[in-house]
Amino acid sequence: MYPPEIVNPMKSELTSKGFVQLNSDDNIENLVKKGTTLIVINSICGCAAANARPGVIKSLENEKKPDQLFTSFAGVDKVATNNARELMFPFPPSSPCMAIFKDGEIVHMLERHHIEGRNADIISENLKEAYNEYC
Repeated sequence: MYPPEIVNPMKSELTSKGFVQLNSDDNIENLVKKGTTLIVINSICGCAAANARPGVIKSLENEKKPDQLFTSFAGVDKVATNNARELMFPFPPSSPCMAIFKDGEIVHMLERHHIEGRNADIISENLKEAYNEYC
């Protein structure tokens, strides 16, 4: 578990832009059943998460975007993160990561290895292309 004073600014970077923080008692499977949903598994990792958050925020500057935005923080929101990851099968757990669901089915996934070493613009463009296709 990471100290709240370290994690809270990283959480609020997304929640201040409209992402809803997933809780352990959320029925995530029901949340993604209708429309399009983006789930971001947030992370403290500087080598990937430092560009992931700005990239996903920038991606929302697009005509098409997901109907719902959710997030959980790996290593902190353990139950919510594990519940979200179950829906991301067959992709292995990674953090950060981003998944787009359409009517309950995963249609696009950015794993950590797709994020790490890429700047926010590349991450944003990848997501915008997915939004344009699925949203």
